[in-house]
Formats: sequence, structure tokens, C-alpha cells
Amino acid sequence: MGYDYDALYKTTPQALGAPNQLFVDAFQSFTKTPLRVLDVGCGQGRDALHIARLGHSVVGIDLSPSGVADMCRAAATENLDVEGRVADITEFVPEGVFDVVLIDRTLHMLAETPRLFVLARLIQHVVPKGRVLIEDERSNIAGFKTVLQQDESVWDTVFEKGGTLFVQKH
Repeated sequence: MGYDYDALYKTTPQALGAPNQLFVDAFQSFTKTPLRVLDVGCGQGRDALHIARLGHSVVGIDLSPSGVADMCRAAATENLDVEGRVADITEFVPEGVFDVVLIDRTLHMLAETPRLFVLARLIQHVVPKGRVLIEDERSNIAGFKTVLQQDESVWDTVFEKGGTLFVQKH
């Protein structure tokens, strides 16, 4: 990764600002609670903390120890169901299954082959009727759709616009 997010997180609280509004809107439409959510590239928890405040259980992974520590401190202060793990997403294998896998502008930091491999691995941990919510570079969406089409499961597109792709597993 070219940018040192760990250095940023060490010096800047809430460095990336408010939760991603597309994810906020998506979670407002979900009727089941609690959902088990995997936040890939969680940073300081801008999305994970918001999702946990809605009553969901969140596992956040990030390469930055400082980001994960900030997220976990904030979650503990509010008594939120958030578990943080420092991990390289190219090597990370989720434990169990998730109702939602959220990937907020993380995969574009990888070269194409590892980017698609990571997505292919992550979608194996989504429950039937579960969702994958991706915000990334517009140019990467076609590759993500190819990974989903090659998967043994059937995936329906729920929302697609620009660099946003939300899908649901049959």
C-alpha cells in the first residue's frame, strides 16, 4: 500500500470523517437485527461504529494497528459489539459467516490479481440472502462482477452506480 494510514491514524482522530452515506442508507433499509457484519479495511471504525450503534455485531479488519486500536477504544466506551483485528486482507481468512461484508474503498489499494482473489475469498463467507457492499474505483467494478459471476452462488445486483456495487447472494 502506498499511503501510510497508520501514521495518519496516530495523529488524526476520525481521520476519514463521517460514515459513508451509501452504507448508512443501505443499513437503514435492513430489517433484520442483529446482523453479523465484516468491515474490510475498517480503519478507525467510521463505518463499523455506526453499524454497531444500529445494534449489529461487527468484525473490523485493517492493516493499521492504530486504526484498529482507535475503533476498539471507541467501541468499548460505547459498549458496542465490535471486534477489531489487525490483518493484511491478502492473507486474512474470515472465521464463520456474515450477513454483510462491507468493503469501503479498500480493494483498489491492491493490484488486480490479489484484489480479485481477496473478493473471491470473502464472498465464500456470506450467508444465503447476505450482502456484499463495495465502494471502490469505478474501473474495478467489472472485475468484481466477473468474480461474482464465476462464484458457485448466484448473486443479484441490488445497487450499482459508478464505483458502488451492492449485491445479494441467493
